[in-house]
Amino acid sequence: MANNPNLTEIQLRNKLEPSKGLFIAESPKVIDRALAANREPISLLVEEPWIEGMAETFMLIDNRWGTDIPVYVASPEQLKQLTGYRLHRGALAAMKRWPLPSVEEVCRGARRIAVMENIVDHTNVGALMRSAAALDVDAVLVTPSCGDPLYRRAARVSMGTVFQIPWTRIGGNDKHYWPFTGMQELHDLGFTTVAMALEDDSISLEELVRRLNNADDEKDHIDKLALIFGTEGDGLSHHTISRANLTVKIPMSHGVDSLNVAASSAVAFYSTAVH
Repeated sequence: MANNPNLTEIQLRNKLEPSKGLFIAESPKVIDRALAANREPISLLVEEPWIEGMAETFMLIDNRWGTDIPVYVASPEQLKQLTGYRLHRGALAAMKRWPLPSVEEVCRGARRIAVMENIVDHTNVGALMRSAAALDVDAVLVTPSCGDPLYRRAARVSMGTVFQIPWTRIGGNDKHYWPFTGMQELHDLGFTTVAMALEDDSISLEELVRRLNNADDEKDHIDKLALIFGTEGDGLSHHTISRANLTVKIPMSHGVDSLNVAASSAVAFYSTAVH
C-alpha cells in the first residue's frame, strides 16, 4: 500500500489479491475480531481519544506479531482530511488478506449454508454475514460478481463476524462459474438448493421448514440446505432459479412485494434454524 497510496479498497483486492492483498478493518471491535481470527495487521491509524482504550489491542499485536507494527496517531480533524470522511469509530487497520478456502472445505460438515448471488451493496453483504453468524448458519458462499465481504463497510456492518463465519467465493473470480457449474457443485455436495424468489411455483417458507423438520425417511425431507439470495432490485437470475431444487417465498401482506435482502435472509435463517 505504501508504494501507491491512491489505490482504492477494491483495487487493493483486485490488483494484489491474494498473496499481497490488503483489506481495511474499521473500528476497534472489528479489528479485535480480525485479530482473534489470526488475521495479520500491517499498520493501524488511530484517533487520539481512542489510544488509551485500545491498549489491550496493541498488547495483543505486540505479543503475537512483534513490536514493529506501526500505529499512526492523528486528531479527528487530521483523519477526516486523510480519509475524506468522519471516522466515527476511532481506528483503521490495514491487514493482510488470506487465500480463500475451497467450497468443499468451507462446506465440510455443514448442514445449512447461504449463497449471496451478485449482492452489490456492501451494507447488505455485511448485514447478511452478521445474520448468518448470529443465527447459526454453517457457511456463506459468495458468487464472483458479489460485493467483497472484507470491504471496509461490509466488515464494519457485519460487526466483525465476517472473520468468524466460514466463507469463500464459489468459482473464485470466474464469472461464468455461477450458477452453471457452481449449482452442480452444491448438488454434488448433497445440498438441496433453495432459490429465495417470488415465482408462481414457489412454496412457502413454512412448507420449507416442514420439510426440514419431518422424518428422515419422508420422501420430501431436506437434509442439507443451501439458501440462495439474489441481488438488490432484480433478485436471482432465471438461470439460478431454473437450476435450483426449490423456489421459496416469504408471504407478504399489505401489497408489499418483497423484503430487502438483508431482512429476508434474517427471516429465512431464523425460520430454518433448529430451535
